[in-house]
Amino acid sequence: MPADLNPSAKPPLSVRLRSDWLRGILRADLIRHDTLLGLVAHWSDDDAKHDVLLQLDALADAMSGPREGELDALVERVEDAAALDTAEIEIGLSDALRLRDELDAVIASLSRFNPQRVRPVVVPSQRERRTA
Repeated sequence: MPADLNPSAKPPLSVRLRSDWLRGILRADLIRHDTLLGLVAHWSDDDAKHDVLLQLDALADAMSGPREGELDALVERVEDAAALDTAEIEIGLSDALRLRDELDAVIASLSRFNPQRVRPVVVPSQRERRTA
């Protein structure tokens, strides 16, 4: 694994720069964790297990030569069969601020060769909004 260009205090929930500096990477391990737990939550029910396995088999078959839009539809069928929740996580203020700082660093690197450099949007603090 290449050296982490933007080391995070919490790598499982982080934003970093790809090693070639052409893309950013958002890492959110908790989503994968919750997805796997959701997938196996129905495993004890034989009917639900059979339905999930059928949908996974259909997805596996389509992987050899998928048609446009086919994989998305098949993934949705797996999600429906497993009754998976939306792939989202809640974050608190400290994580939000940390992620913003990590994302700002990635944006600065991604835009460094852009002739029309992305200008950061300055969001006024709560104190500044009260005095305006």
